[in-house]
Amino acid sequence: MATVNPYLNFSGNTEEAFNFYKSVFGTEFSALVRFKDSPGGDKMPADVQEKIMHMALPVGNGNILMATDMIESMGQILKPGNNFSMSITPESEEEAHKFFNGLSAGGNIEAPFKKEFWGAYFGMFTDKFGIRWMINYDPNLKK
Repeated sequence: MATVNPYLNFSGNTEEAFNFYKSVFGTEFSALVRFKDSPGGDKMPADVQEKIMHMALPVGNGNILMATDMIESMGQILKPGNNFSMSITPESEEEAHKFFNGLSAGGNIEAPFKKEFWGAYFGMFTDKFGIRWMINYDPNLKK
């Protein structure tokens, strides 16, 4: 069965928040990707390049707390309601399509489900009840 984890959005202080969470949970980051590491990241303003595109911190029993910095110059404005998403990690591409198509029905697709530069299939949407979801299926992850 798929795993579901919280994905938090911050207004430029993801790294500070996650260093705090790391000190509380006593675990190490399993991912830390800056915007400069993404395609075209070298063309972003220097202050944006150092912001967090993706960060992950295991918090026990297979749960992962994840986050990103929302960048206002990219049209991302942090406000109540978009400060978190539910992130689903399916076990198969078929399951990923099922969840994406099913949960996004009647909602608003922000990123169509497709293969991304990090090697996973990814899509993002807000469902018809106003809940933000992210589906990320990586065929290279070991089950």
